[in-house]
Amino acid sequence: MGAQLRVYRQKIKSAQTMKKVTRAMELIATSRITKARKRMAESNPYAQAITEAVSAVASYTDIDHILVTEREEVRRVAVVVFTSDRGLNGAFSSSVLREAEGLTNSLEAEGKEVVHYLIGRKAVGYFAFRKRASEKQWTGSTDLPVFQTAKELGEALVERFTIPFEEGGVEEIHYVYNRFQSMVTQTPTVVRLLPLEVVESDDVAEEAPLLPLYEFEPDAETVLHALLPDYIQARLFNAMLHSAASEHAARQRAMSAASDNADTLVRDYTRLANNARQAEITQQISEIVGGADALATA
Repeated sequence: MGAQLRVYRQKIKSAQTMKKVTRAMELIATSRITKARKRMAESNPYAQAITEAVSAVASYTDIDHILVTEREEVRRVAVVVFTSDRGLNGAFSSSVLREAEGLTNSLEAEGKEVVHYLIGRKAVGYFAFRKRASEKQWTGSTDLPVFQTAKELGEALVERFTIPFEEGGVEEIHYVYNRFQSMVTQTPTVVRLLPLEVVESDDVAEEAPLLPLYEFEPDAETVLHALLPDYIQARLFNAMLHSAASEHAARQRAMSAASDNADTLVRDYTRLANNARQAEITQQISEIVGGADALATA
């Protein structure tokens, strides 16, 4: 009984230590989510404005630009996967990877070759474990995104999109990320980035306004050529900010649940320890009474 009681006490101590860690991580995630949501909200007006400008150029002019022209045949597709660098955030990364796997399988079933660009150590580890190749990887800034990463990613994607298929070019680009909707809802979302779809997405503006008629100087083609790189980088950075806010929200929920589970473990093991201690006391009393009876009989 004494050994069993020691085991229960060790487990209670371990659960209490675990709760201190998870509680601290919950508080850190709670403090960071406010800043992440603020950055995400501040990025939306620019993303919305540049989306409207690009939509106006593409909608009201007849321009045969490579970034807005549908290909007759799509043979190779690039897929960008946004995950996190760290774990302890529930199903945040696994849900995105599952969505990316579904997209990849769907594209390959159509006879298309798929190449991947990975954001976050979870995606890198997922592909490395399965011995699957990826084109480029970015890690180290998923919880606090920097625009330089979006710029490098955008330039790499545009460069790959503008070269011929025979030279390794891609003919379609998609990205998969967690879109932040609320503290309890983050939705894995697939967006086609190129060729450009002139559709206002929900993560940029809730209601798409009517676009005014524009006159372009020096000409629409020059304006579109100048706007598209900025548009692509802005959309990618907006996705990174949504992913960061979703990561902090998912971690806050996961750590809160872990703290609650630790409380449950402490309560259960305390009850078992009390039972074991009471059984030990009862056994000792029984032994004393039995010894006294034996002496009295003798």
